[in-house]
Amino acid sequence: MTKDKVLLYGANGYTGELIARFAKDFSITPLLAGRTEATVAAVAKKYNQPYTIFSLADVSALHDALQDVAVVIHAAGPFNKTAKPMVEACIATGTHYMDINGDISVFEFIKRYDAKAKAANVMLLPGAGFDVVPTDCLAFQLKNKMPDATHLEIAFLPRGGGGLSHGTATTMASKAGEGGCARENGNIVRKPLGHKGKWIEVNGKKIFAMSIPWGDVSTAHVSTGIPNIITYTAMRPSVYRMLKFQFLFNWLLRTKWMRGILQNKINQRPAGPNDEQRTKGKTYVWAQVQNAKGETKSAAIQTNDGYTVTYEASLIITQKILKGNFKAGYQTPASAYGEELVFELNGTKKLN
Repeated sequence: MTKDKVLLYGANGYTGELIARFAKDFSITPLLAGRTEATVAAVAKKYNQPYTIFSLADVSALHDALQDVAVVIHAAGPFNKTAKPMVEACIATGTHYMDINGDISVFEFIKRYDAKAKAANVMLLPGAGFDVVPTDCLAFQLKNKMPDATHLEIAFLPRGGGGLSHGTATTMASKAGEGGCARENGNIVRKPLGHKGKWIEVNGKKIFAMSIPWGDVSTAHVSTGIPNIITYTAMRPSVYRMLKFQFLFNWLLRTKWMRGILQNKINQRPAGPNDEQRTKGKTYVWAQVQNAKGETKSAAIQTNDGYTVTYEASLIITQKILKGNFKAGYQTPASAYGEELVFELNGTKKLN
């Protein structure tokens, strides 16, 4: 049986539907999949694409579905629950795995399957979207410019846009009150959310940013080998100051009751930004490396909004895999395709 199909699992989610919608622009007709027939079938009908229904808990059905699939685009979160069965099924059936996850713990978990994936000649590439394609490529570029770098800082600074999708917001709500993290001397260590703040100048603008647990704390270490990594996002200074007192209320945010309240508020919002909001949304991505001598190098780029980057990047990478362009084992976007990958996306441009 020829393995030449693309399976999109989670096609009924906000980002999954974007991937399904624009797949034809990349000459891809994905097999849409999920566990809820009513919503998956509606997307399939809307874009005239085939679909199949199965639960990730049904191992037999999952393996059967992947028999003639070359690559899975996994878009169904929460990934800390859904990644394991899909990764294991992909390795068992010789299917390349890609997801749009951004959870540090999930990156670290999938990395454990590196040897098995290599033995199966399968690529595992989580984070094939906004988290972490632009940041990973920029970090990789700076590592190439400063091979002896010991410290890496990365910031993503959204400029407009329509906010978070339900899936992304739900993942964040499920981790409310858990704080942040960074990489120190090669190890991931727990830190308070916003343990560092700084002003960053990009494109003639000074933007305040605070540290958060972004995916590059895991992935950039794989891509660059740099042992000390901190990631940031834009934030109002007032919020940053308030977070200095987070130790007083983190316990409350971790309760099932409070997370339920947050989830209810998320469910009342639109599924994600509309087309106009996505078109207007831009993101600055900035990074800086430093070596033991204190020398630094920095770079910045501008990309389209995160959801546009995600559907474009996942489909561009799918095209590459279908052409036989892949590296077996656990990969990051930059380790598989280099620093120029981000410039294959529409709207990406270099800044200062």
